Amino acid sequence: MAVTDGVVVWIGQDAAGDALFGGQSTIVDLDGAFVAPAFVDAHVHSTSAGLLLEGLDLTDCRTLADCLRLLREHATANPRTIIWGHGWDESRWPEGRPPTRAEIDAVAAGNPVYLSRIDVHSALVSSALLDQAPEARTAPGFHPDGPLTAQAHHAVRAVARNSIDAAQRRRAQHGFLRHAAAQGIAAVHECAGPDISDPQDLTDLLVLAGTEDLPEVTAYWGELASAGVARRLRVAGLAGDLFVDGALGSRTALLTEPYTDAPDTSGAAYLDSTQIADHLVECTRHGMQAGFHVIGDRATAEVIEGFRRAEAVVGLQALTVRGHRLEHLEMVDAEQAAALSRWGVIASVQPMFDALWGGPDGMYVDRLGATRGIGLNPFATLASAGVSLAFGSDAPVTPIGPWAAVRAAVHHRTPGAGISPRAAFTAHTRGGWRASGASDELTGSLVPGASATYAIWTAGELVAPAADNRIARWSTDPRSRVPRLPNLQPDVDLPVCRATVLRGRAIHDPEGLLPVG
Repeated sequence: MAVTDGVVVWIGQDAAGDALFGGQSTIVDLDGAFVAPAFVDAHVHSTSAGLLLEGLDLTDCRTLADCLRLLREHATANPRTIIWGHGWDESRWPEGRPPTRAEIDAVAAGNPVYLSRIDVHSALVSSALLDQAPEARTAPGFHPDGPLTAQAHHAVRAVARNSIDAAQRRRAQHGFLRHAAAQGIAAVHECAGPDISDPQDLTDLLVLAGTEDLPEVTAYWGELASAGVARRLRVAGLAGDLFVDGALGSRTALLTEPYTDAPDTSGAAYLDSTQIADHLVECTRHGMQAGFHVIGDRATAEVIEGFRRAEAVVGLQALTVRGHRLEHLEMVDAEQAAALSRWGVIASVQPMFDALWGGPDGMYVDRLGATRGIGLNPFATLASAGVSLAFGSDAPVTPIGPWAAVRAAVHHRTPGAGISPRAAFTAHTRGGWRASGASDELTGSLVPGASATYAIWTAGELVAPAADNRIARWSTDPRSRVPRLPNLQPDVDLPVCRATVLRGRAIHDPEGLLPVG
Protein backbone atom coordinates (compact mmCIF):
# COMPACT_ATOMS: atom_id res chain seq x y z
CA MET A 1 0.00 0.00 0.00
CA ALA A 2 1.35 3.41 -0.98
CA VAL A 3 0.26 6.58 0.86
CA THR A 4 0.90 10.17 -0.19
CA ASP A 5 -0.25 13.18 1.84
CA GLY A 6 -2.60 11.07 3.94
CA VAL A 7 -4.32 9.43 0.96
CA VAL A 8 -4.01 5.86 -0.34
CA VAL A 9 -2.64 6.14 -3.87
CA TRP A 10 -1.95 2.50 -4.71
CA ILE A 11 -2.53 -1.06 -3.44
CA GLY A 12 -1.08 -4.14 -5.07
CA GLN A 13 1.69 -6.72 -5.15
CA ASP A 14 5.21 -6.04 -3.90
CA ALA A 15 6.99 -6.17 -7.26
CA ALA A 16 4.75 -3.55 -8.80
CA GLY A 17 5.00 -1.42 -5.68
CA ASP A 18 8.79 -1.53 -5.74
CA ALA A 19 8.80 -0.54 -9.40
CA LEU A 20 6.41 2.36 -8.87
CA PHE A 21 7.52 3.73 -5.53
CA GLY A 22 10.65 1.94 -4.35
CA GLY A 23 13.10 4.69 -5.24
CA GLN A 24 11.10 7.58 -3.79
CA SER A 25 9.42 6.24 -0.68
CA THR A 26 9.98 5.36 2.93
CA ILE A 27 9.41 1.61 3.05
CA VAL A 28 7.77 0.05 6.10
CA ASP A 29 7.93 -3.74 6.21
CA LEU A 30 5.26 -5.05 8.56
CA ASP A 31 6.43 -8.65 8.31
CA GLY A 32 3.03 -10.18 7.71
CA ALA A 33 0.92 -7.99 10.02
CA PHE A 34 -2.77 -7.60 9.21
CA VAL A 35 -3.75 -4.14 7.92
CA ALA A 36 -7.40 -3.10 7.72
CA PRO A 37 -9.53 0.05 7.84
CA ALA A 38 -9.54 1.53 11.34
CA PHE A 39 -12.66 1.24 13.44
CA VAL A 40 -15.21 3.91 14.33
CA ASP A 41 -17.03 3.75 17.67
CA ALA A 42 -20.41 5.30 16.93
CA HIS A 43 -21.54 5.88 20.52
CA VAL A 44 -19.32 6.90 23.44
CA HIS A 45 -19.29 9.11 26.54
CA SER A 46 -15.65 10.10 26.73
CA THR A 47 -15.40 11.76 30.13
CA SER A 48 -17.39 9.08 31.95
CA ALA A 49 -15.44 6.33 30.22
CA GLY A 50 -12.16 8.06 31.06
CA LEU A 51 -13.11 8.46 34.70
CA LEU A 52 -13.71 4.72 34.82
CA LEU A 53 -10.15 4.04 33.66
CA GLU A 54 -8.74 5.58 36.84
CA GLY A 55 -11.74 5.60 39.17
CA LEU A 56 -13.99 3.11 40.96
CA ASP A 57 -14.69 0.38 38.41
CA LEU A 58 -17.49 -1.95 39.51
CA THR A 59 -17.96 -3.76 36.19
CA ASP A 60 -16.18 -6.92 37.38
CA CYS A 61 -18.10 -7.24 40.66
CA ARG A 62 -19.70 -10.65 40.89
CA THR A 63 -21.53 -10.16 44.19
CA LEU A 64 -23.06 -7.41 46.28
CA ALA A 65 -20.29 -8.02 48.81
CA ASP A 66 -17.66 -7.37 46.11
CA CYS A 67 -19.29 -4.03 45.35
CA LEU A 68 -19.29 -2.93 48.99
CA ARG A 69 -15.70 -4.11 49.52
CA LEU A 70 -14.41 -2.10 46.57
CA LEU A 71 -16.36 0.95 47.70
CA ARG A 72 -14.91 0.69 51.22
CA GLU A 73 -11.36 0.39 49.86
CA HIS A 74 -11.82 3.34 47.52
CA ALA A 75 -13.39 5.52 50.22
CA THR A 76 -10.56 4.75 52.62
CA ALA A 77 -7.95 5.63 49.98
CA ASN A 78 -9.77 8.81 48.87
CA PRO A 79 -11.16 10.55 51.96
CA ARG A 80 -13.26 13.70 51.80
CA THR A 81 -13.93 13.50 48.07
CA ILE A 82 -16.96 12.69 45.96
CA ILE A 83 -16.61 9.09 44.83
CA TRP A 84 -17.60 8.55 41.21
CA GLY A 85 -18.10 4.85 40.47
CA HIS A 86 -19.73 2.93 37.68
CA GLY A 87 -20.67 -0.51 36.45
CA TRP A 88 -22.64 -2.42 39.06
CA ASP A 89 -25.11 -4.93 37.63
CA GLU A 90 -27.27 -6.68 40.18
CA SER A 91 -28.77 -8.95 37.51
CA ARG A 92 -25.47 -10.89 37.53
CA TRP A 93 -25.21 -11.17 41.33
CA PRO A 94 -26.47 -14.12 43.39
CA GLU A 95 -28.16 -11.66 45.78
CA GLY A 96 -30.23 -10.29 42.88
CA ARG A 97 -30.31 -6.80 44.37
CA PRO A 98 -28.05 -3.75 44.66
CA PRO A 99 -26.81 -2.35 47.98
CA THR A 100 -29.19 -0.26 50.04
CA ARG A 101 -28.37 3.32 50.92
CA ALA A 102 -27.73 2.26 54.51
CA GLU A 103 -25.19 -0.33 53.31
CA ILE A 104 -23.46 2.29 51.18
CA ASP A 105 -23.34 4.79 54.05
CA ALA A 106 -21.81 2.14 56.31
CA VAL A 107 -18.73 1.74 54.09
CA ALA A 108 -18.46 5.21 52.52
CA ALA A 109 -16.69 6.83 55.50
CA GLY A 110 -18.88 9.89 55.14
CA ASN A 111 -17.89 10.52 51.52
CA PRO A 112 -20.52 11.58 49.01
CA VAL A 113 -20.95 8.58 46.69
CA TYR A 114 -22.38 8.34 43.15
CA LEU A 115 -22.44 4.83 41.63
CA SER A 116 -24.08 4.55 38.21
CA ARG A 117 -25.56 1.25 37.12
CA ILE A 118 -23.99 -0.45 34.10
CA ASP A 119 -26.60 1.13 31.80
CA VAL A 120 -26.19 4.61 33.41
CA HIS A 121 -29.97 4.98 33.69
CA SER A 122 -30.03 4.64 37.45
CA ALA A 123 -27.59 5.20 40.29
CA LEU A 124 -26.93 4.40 43.92
CA VAL A 125 -25.99 7.33 46.12
CA SER A 126 -24.94 7.89 49.70
CA SER A 127 -26.91 10.07 52.06
CA ALA A 128 -24.06 12.60 51.98
CA LEU A 129 -24.49 13.08 48.24
CA LEU A 130 -28.29 13.14 48.47
CA ASP A 131 -28.01 15.97 51.00
CA GLN A 132 -26.26 18.02 48.29
CA ALA A 133 -29.18 17.46 45.89
CA PRO A 134 -32.29 17.94 48.07
CA GLU A 135 -34.49 18.42 45.01
CA ALA A 136 -33.95 14.76 44.16
CA ARG A 137 -36.08 13.70 47.14
CA THR A 138 -39.22 15.12 45.52
CA ALA A 139 -38.37 14.38 41.90
CA PRO A 140 -39.79 11.55 39.76
CA GLY A 141 -37.65 8.44 40.11
CA PHE A 142 -36.70 8.93 43.77
CA HIS A 143 -36.46 5.84 45.96
CA PRO A 144 -35.92 6.18 49.72
CA ASP A 145 -33.37 3.37 49.89
CA GLY A 146 -32.69 2.04 46.40
CA PRO A 147 -31.48 3.20 42.98
CA LEU A 148 -32.59 6.59 41.71
CA THR A 149 -33.95 6.93 38.17
CA ALA A 150 -35.36 9.63 35.88
CA GLN A 151 -35.22 13.21 37.21
CA ALA A 152 -34.00 12.17 40.66
CA HIS A 153 -31.03 10.49 39.00
CA HIS A 154 -30.32 13.53 36.83
CA ALA A 155 -30.24 15.75 39.94
CA VAL A 156 -27.66 13.68 41.82
CA ARG A 157 -25.61 13.07 38.69
CA ALA A 158 -25.35 16.82 38.15
CA VAL A 159 -23.88 17.22 41.64
CA ALA A 160 -21.35 14.45 41.02
CA ARG A 161 -20.48 15.82 37.58
CA ASN A 162 -19.93 19.33 38.95
CA SER A 163 -17.38 17.95 41.40
CA ILE A 164 -15.02 17.13 38.51
CA ASP A 165 -12.56 19.97 37.91
CA ALA A 166 -11.08 20.95 34.55
CA ALA A 167 -7.80 19.11 35.10
CA GLN A 168 -9.54 15.87 36.08
CA ARG A 169 -11.87 16.15 33.10
CA ARG A 170 -8.96 16.66 30.71
CA ARG A 171 -7.12 13.64 32.13
CA ALA A 172 -10.24 11.53 31.74
CA GLN A 173 -10.89 12.63 28.16
CA HIS A 174 -7.27 12.29 27.12
CA GLY A 175 -6.98 8.87 28.73
CA PHE A 176 -10.12 7.63 27.02
CA LEU A 177 -9.13 8.85 23.55
CA ARG A 178 -5.66 7.35 23.92
CA HIS A 179 -7.25 4.08 24.98
CA ALA A 180 -9.59 4.15 21.99
CA ALA A 181 -6.68 4.70 19.61
CA ALA A 182 -4.88 1.74 21.20
CA GLN A 183 -7.88 -0.42 20.25
CA GLY A 184 -7.61 0.44 16.55
CA ILE A 185 -10.27 3.17 16.69
CA ALA A 186 -9.66 6.26 14.57
CA ALA A 187 -12.91 8.11 15.29
CA VAL A 188 -15.61 8.23 17.96
CA HIS A 189 -19.08 9.74 18.14
CA GLU A 190 -19.54 11.61 21.40
CA CYS A 191 -23.17 11.41 22.52
CA ALA A 192 -23.44 14.33 24.91
CA GLY A 193 -26.45 16.12 26.33
CA PRO A 194 -27.76 18.18 29.23
CA ASP A 195 -28.61 15.11 31.35
CA ILE A 196 -25.28 13.40 30.59
CA SER A 197 -22.58 16.05 30.52
CA ASP A 198 -22.55 19.80 29.90
CA PRO A 199 -21.54 22.18 27.10
CA GLN A 200 -18.13 22.90 28.62
CA ASP A 201 -17.33 19.19 28.82
CA LEU A 202 -18.16 18.80 25.13
CA THR A 203 -16.26 21.93 24.10
CA ASP A 204 -13.15 20.81 25.99
CA LEU A 205 -13.31 17.39 24.33
CA LEU A 206 -13.49 18.88 20.83
CA VAL A 207 -10.59 21.25 21.55
CA LEU A 208 -8.49 18.39 22.90
CA ALA A 209 -9.17 16.13 19.92
CA GLY A 210 -8.36 18.94 17.52
CA THR A 211 -4.98 19.83 19.03
CA GLU A 212 -3.34 16.43 19.56
CA ASP A 213 -2.82 13.21 17.61
CA LEU A 214 -5.98 11.57 18.90
CA PRO A 215 -9.04 9.93 17.34
CA GLU A 216 -11.41 12.23 15.50
CA VAL A 217 -14.50 13.23 17.50
CA THR A 218 -17.91 13.73 15.92
CA ALA A 219 -20.17 15.38 18.49
CA TYR A 220 -23.90 15.05 19.08
CA TRP A 221 -25.99 16.92 21.62
CA GLY A 222 -29.17 15.27 22.94
CA GLU A 223 -31.55 18.20 23.22
CA LEU A 224 -34.76 19.12 21.41
CA ALA A 225 -34.24 21.20 18.27
CA SER A 226 -32.40 24.48 18.56
CA ALA A 227 -30.22 25.50 15.61
CA GLY A 228 -28.44 28.09 17.76
CA VAL A 229 -27.35 25.44 20.27
CA ALA A 230 -26.11 23.19 17.46
CA ARG A 231 -23.97 25.94 15.92
CA ARG A 232 -22.57 27.13 19.25
CA LEU A 233 -21.51 23.64 20.29
CA ARG A 234 -20.16 22.64 16.84
CA VAL A 235 -22.16 19.42 16.79
CA ALA A 236 -23.10 17.26 13.83
CA GLY A 237 -26.67 17.03 15.02
CA LEU A 238 -29.13 17.18 17.86
CA ALA A 239 -29.08 13.45 18.31
CA GLY A 240 -27.36 10.72 20.27
CA ASP A 241 -28.82 10.28 23.73
CA LEU A 242 -31.94 12.38 23.28
CA PHE A 243 -34.01 10.08 25.44
CA VAL A 244 -37.33 8.71 24.29
CA ASP A 245 -37.08 6.19 27.13
CA GLY A 246 -34.54 4.62 29.48
CA ALA A 247 -32.91 1.19 29.73
CA LEU A 248 -34.10 -2.35 30.35
CA GLY A 249 -31.70 -3.07 33.20
CA SER A 250 -33.05 -0.12 35.18
CA ARG A 251 -36.61 -0.96 34.09
CA THR A 252 -36.98 2.47 32.50
CA ALA A 253 -37.15 1.35 28.84
CA LEU A 254 -40.71 2.04 27.69
CA LEU A 255 -42.70 -1.14 27.03
CA THR A 256 -46.07 -1.93 25.54
CA GLU A 257 -46.65 -4.51 28.29
CA PRO A 258 -45.30 -4.40 31.87
CA TYR A 259 -41.97 -5.87 32.91
CA THR A 260 -42.20 -9.56 33.73
CA ASP A 261 -40.16 -9.15 36.90
CA ALA A 262 -41.88 -5.88 37.90
CA PRO A 263 -45.52 -6.00 36.76
CA ASP A 264 -46.23 -2.61 38.34
CA THR A 265 -44.22 -0.71 35.73
CA SER A 266 -43.92 -0.44 31.96
CA GLY A 267 -40.94 1.93 32.03
CA ALA A 268 -40.55 5.67 31.54
CA ALA A 269 -41.64 7.92 28.66
CA TYR A 270 -39.52 11.04 28.13
CA LEU A 271 -40.74 12.07 24.65
CA ASP A 272 -43.93 11.38 22.73
CA SER A 273 -44.54 11.11 18.99
CA THR A 274 -45.52 14.79 18.67
CA GLN A 275 -42.26 15.97 20.24
CA ILE A 276 -40.34 13.47 18.11
CA ALA A 277 -42.02 14.71 14.92
CA ASP A 278 -41.41 18.37 15.77
CA HIS A 279 -37.73 17.65 16.42
CA LEU A 280 -37.34 15.78 13.15
CA VAL A 281 -39.01 18.60 11.22
CA GLU A 282 -36.85 21.33 12.74
CA CYS A 283 -33.58 19.42 12.30
CA THR A 284 -34.49 18.50 8.72
CA ARG A 285 -35.29 22.09 7.83
CA HIS A 286 -31.99 23.27 9.31
CA GLY A 287 -29.96 20.61 7.51
CA MET A 288 -28.98 18.72 10.68
CA GLN A 289 -29.10 15.13 11.78
CA ALA A 290 -31.74 14.36 14.37
CA GLY A 291 -31.67 11.28 16.51
CA PHE A 292 -33.01 9.58 19.58
CA HIS A 293 -32.14 7.05 22.24
CA VAL A 294 -34.80 4.35 21.91
CA ILE A 295 -34.90 0.88 23.46
CA GLY A 296 -38.36 -0.39 24.45
CA ASP A 297 -41.00 -1.56 21.98
CA ARG A 298 -43.45 1.20 22.90
CA ALA A 299 -40.65 3.77 22.53
CA THR A 300 -39.93 2.37 19.06
CA ALA A 301 -43.60 2.73 18.17
CA GLU A 302 -43.54 6.38 19.29
CA VAL A 303 -40.51 7.01 17.09
CA ILE A 304 -42.14 5.34 14.09
CA GLU A 305 -45.23 7.52 14.53
CA GLY A 306 -43.01 10.59 14.90
CA PHE A 307 -41.32 9.84 11.58
CA ARG A 308 -44.70 9.36 9.89
CA ARG A 309 -45.86 12.75 11.13
CA ALA A 310 -42.59 14.42 10.12
CA GLU A 311 -42.83 12.98 6.60
CA ALA A 312 -46.27 14.51 6.23
CA VAL A 313 -44.73 17.94 6.93
CA VAL A 314 -41.35 17.94 5.13
CA GLY A 315 -41.80 15.15 2.60
CA LEU A 316 -40.02 11.82 2.18
CA GLN A 317 -37.01 13.06 0.23
CA ALA A 318 -36.09 15.85 2.65
CA LEU A 319 -36.49 13.53 5.64
CA THR A 320 -34.41 10.76 4.07
CA VAL A 321 -31.33 12.70 2.94
CA ARG A 322 -30.49 13.90 6.44
CA GLY A 323 -29.50 10.44 7.70
CA HIS A 324 -31.29 10.71 11.03
CA ARG A 325 -30.11 8.28 13.72
CA LEU A 326 -31.56 5.96 16.32
CA GLU A 327 -29.33 4.82 19.17
CA HIS A 328 -29.64 1.25 20.53
CA LEU A 329 -33.00 0.33 18.90
CA GLU A 330 -33.12 -2.95 20.82
CA MET A 331 -36.79 -3.84 20.34
CA VAL A 332 -37.84 -3.51 16.68
CA ASP A 333 -39.80 -5.81 14.38
CA ALA A 334 -39.52 -6.45 10.64
CA GLU A 335 -42.34 -4.07 9.68
CA GLN A 336 -40.80 -1.26 11.70
CA ALA A 337 -37.35 -1.99 10.25
CA ALA A 338 -38.77 -1.66 6.73
CA ALA A 339 -40.31 1.71 7.62
CA LEU A 340 -37.04 2.96 9.10
CA SER A 341 -35.17 1.88 5.97
CA ARG A 342 -37.59 3.85 3.81
CA TRP A 343 -36.77 6.98 5.85
CA GLY A 344 -33.02 6.42 5.53
CA VAL A 345 -32.58 5.94 9.26
CA ILE A 346 -29.19 4.84 10.59
CA ALA A 347 -29.25 2.36 13.48
CA SER A 348 -26.39 3.02 15.91
CA VAL A 349 -26.32 -0.26 17.81
CA GLN A 350 -24.15 -2.06 20.37
CA PRO A 351 -23.45 -5.78 19.78
CA MET A 352 -21.96 -6.25 23.25
CA PHE A 353 -25.40 -5.61 24.75
CA ASP A 354 -26.46 -8.98 23.39
CA ALA A 355 -23.20 -10.63 24.47
CA LEU A 356 -23.71 -9.43 28.05
CA TRP A 357 -27.47 -9.63 28.49
CA GLY A 358 -28.94 -11.72 25.66
CA GLY A 359 -29.70 -15.40 25.38
CA PRO A 360 -32.11 -17.63 27.29
CA ASP A 361 -30.39 -17.03 30.64
CA GLY A 362 -29.62 -13.32 30.32
CA MET A 363 -30.95 -10.15 31.88
CA TYR A 364 -33.32 -9.50 28.98
CA VAL A 365 -35.22 -12.71 29.72
CA ASP A 366 -35.24 -11.85 33.43
CA ARG A 367 -36.82 -8.49 32.70
CA LEU A 368 -39.12 -9.43 29.80
CA GLY A 369 -39.73 -13.17 29.96
CA ALA A 370 -38.64 -15.78 27.42
CA THR A 371 -40.93 -14.71 24.58
CA ARG A 372 -39.92 -11.05 24.47
CA GLY A 373 -36.45 -11.41 25.95
CA ILE A 374 -34.82 -13.38 23.13
CA GLY A 375 -35.90 -11.07 20.33
CA LEU A 376 -33.71 -8.06 21.13
CA ASN A 377 -30.96 -6.46 19.04
CA PRO A 378 -32.15 -8.12 15.79
CA PHE A 379 -29.24 -7.09 13.57
CA ALA A 380 -30.21 -9.48 10.78
CA THR A 381 -33.74 -8.05 10.66
CA LEU A 382 -32.43 -4.50 10.39
CA ALA A 383 -29.77 -5.36 7.81
CA SER A 384 -32.12 -7.38 5.62
CA ALA A 385 -34.57 -4.47 5.60
CA GLY A 386 -31.80 -2.18 4.32
CA VAL A 387 -31.23 -0.21 7.50
CA SER A 388 -27.63 1.07 7.69
CA LEU A 389 -25.86 -0.18 10.80
CA ALA A 390 -23.16 1.63 12.78
CA PHE A 391 -21.57 -0.22 15.69
CA GLY A 392 -20.45 1.32 18.96
CA SER A 393 -19.74 0.47 22.58
CA ASP A 394 -21.75 3.05 24.54
CA ALA A 395 -18.60 3.25 26.70
CA PRO A 396 -18.55 3.14 29.68
CA VAL A 397 -21.64 0.90 29.46
CA THR A 398 -19.58 -1.73 27.62
CA PRO A 399 -15.80 -1.63 27.15
CA ILE A 400 -14.12 -0.34 24.02
CA GLY A 401 -13.27 -3.45 22.00
CA PRO A 402 -14.26 -3.39 18.33
CA TRP A 403 -13.19 -6.93 17.41
CA ALA A 404 -15.19 -8.27 20.36
CA ALA A 405 -18.20 -6.31 19.10
CA VAL A 406 -17.79 -7.69 15.58
CA ARG A 407 -17.61 -11.21 16.99
CA ALA A 408 -20.68 -10.61 19.16
CA ALA A 409 -22.67 -9.45 16.13
CA VAL A 410 -21.70 -12.60 14.22
CA HIS A 411 -22.30 -14.99 17.13
CA HIS A 412 -25.57 -13.45 18.31
CA ARG A 413 -27.05 -15.29 21.29
CA THR A 414 -30.38 -15.59 19.46
CA PRO A 415 -30.02 -17.90 16.44
CA GLY A 416 -30.73 -16.11 13.19
CA ALA A 417 -30.29 -12.60 14.60
CA GLY A 418 -26.59 -12.25 13.80
CA ILE A 419 -24.96 -10.99 10.62
CA SER A 420 -21.95 -12.05 8.55
CA PRO A 421 -18.38 -11.16 9.57
CA ARG A 422 -18.04 -8.88 6.57
CA ALA A 423 -21.28 -7.02 7.36
CA ALA A 424 -20.31 -6.69 11.02
CA PHE A 425 -16.84 -5.36 10.17
CA THR A 426 -18.36 -2.88 7.71
CA ALA A 427 -20.81 -1.66 10.37
CA HIS A 428 -17.89 -0.88 12.69
CA THR A 429 -15.84 0.87 10.00
CA ARG A 430 -17.60 2.40 6.97
CA GLY A 431 -20.91 2.33 8.83
CA GLY A 432 -19.55 4.65 11.49
CA TRP A 433 -18.25 7.16 8.95
CA ARG A 434 -21.58 7.12 7.11
CA ALA A 435 -23.47 7.64 10.36
CA SER A 436 -21.48 10.83 11.00
CA GLY A 437 -22.46 12.22 7.61
CA ALA A 438 -19.19 11.56 5.76
CA SER A 439 -19.80 12.57 2.17
CA ASP A 440 -16.91 10.53 0.72
CA GLU A 441 -18.12 7.01 0.00
CA LEU A 442 -14.52 5.73 0.08
CA THR A 443 -14.01 6.72 3.73
CA GLY A 444 -13.61 3.62 5.85
CA SER A 445 -12.13 1.48 3.09
CA LEU A 446 -8.59 0.94 1.81
CA VAL A 447 -8.66 1.64 -1.92
CA PRO A 448 -6.89 4.23 -4.06
CA GLY A 449 -8.34 7.64 -3.34
CA ALA A 450 -9.45 6.80 0.19
CA SER A 451 -8.16 8.43 3.33
CA ALA A 452 -5.20 6.52 4.80
CA THR A 453 -7.09 5.62 7.96
CA TYR A 454 -6.16 2.14 9.05
CA ALA A 455 -4.94 -0.06 11.87
CA ILE A 456 -2.14 -2.62 12.02
CA TRP A 457 -2.83 -5.83 13.91
CA THR A 458 -1.14 -8.93 15.15
CA ALA A 459 -3.72 -11.53 14.16
CA GLY A 460 -3.96 -15.26 13.91
CA GLU A 461 -5.14 -17.04 10.81
CA LEU A 462 -7.24 -15.09 8.34
CA VAL A 463 -10.47 -16.67 7.15
CA ALA A 464 -13.26 -15.86 4.74
CA PRO A 465 -16.91 -16.95 4.66
CA ALA A 466 -17.59 -19.72 2.16
CA ALA A 467 -20.70 -19.71 -0.01
CA ASP A 468 -22.60 -21.84 2.48
CA ASN A 469 -21.59 -19.50 5.36
CA ARG A 470 -19.11 -21.93 6.82
CA ILE A 471 -15.66 -20.58 7.61
CA ALA A 472 -13.10 -21.22 4.88
CA ARG A 473 -9.36 -20.82 5.49
CA TRP A 474 -7.87 -17.97 3.53
CA SER A 475 -6.10 -18.97 0.35
CA THR A 476 -2.53 -17.77 -0.12
CA ASP A 477 -3.23 -17.24 -3.82
CA PRO A 478 -2.57 -13.48 -4.38
CA ARG A 479 -5.18 -13.41 -7.14
CA SER A 480 -7.98 -14.21 -4.71
CA ARG A 481 -10.41 -11.31 -4.17
CA VAL A 482 -12.35 -12.84 -1.26
CA PRO A 483 -12.45 -10.41 1.71
CA ARG A 484 -10.46 -11.80 4.60
CA LEU A 485 -10.83 -11.17 8.32
CA PRO A 486 -9.32 -12.67 11.47
CA ASN A 487 -10.92 -15.83 12.77
CA LEU A 488 -13.81 -14.69 14.97
CA GLN A 489 -14.73 -18.00 16.54
CA PRO A 490 -15.43 -17.59 20.29
CA ASP A 491 -12.48 -19.75 21.36
CA VAL A 492 -9.88 -17.88 19.26
CA ASP A 493 -7.83 -14.94 20.59
CA LEU A 494 -8.81 -11.60 19.06
CA PRO A 495 -6.27 -9.43 17.18
CA VAL A 496 -3.99 -7.07 19.10
CA CYS A 497 -3.54 -3.53 17.80
CA ARG A 498 0.03 -2.47 16.99
CA ALA A 499 -0.68 0.93 15.42
CA THR A 500 -3.58 3.17 14.40
CA VAL A 501 -3.43 5.80 11.66
CA LEU A 502 -5.89 8.63 10.99
CA ARG A 503 -5.62 10.35 7.59
CA GLY A 504 -1.98 9.34 7.29
CA ARG A 505 -1.04 10.43 10.82
CA ALA A 506 -0.17 7.88 13.49
CA ILE A 507 -2.33 8.29 16.59
CA HIS A 508 -1.13 5.07 18.22
CA ASP A 509 2.30 3.62 17.48
CA PRO A 510 4.07 2.41 20.64
CA GLU A 511 6.56 0.32 18.66
CA GLY A 512 7.56 3.14 16.34
CA LEU A 513 6.51 1.11 13.30
CA LEU A 514 5.63 4.11 11.16
CA PRO A 515 7.65 7.10 9.97
CA VAL A 516 7.10 10.38 11.79
CA GLY A 517 5.48 13.14 9.78
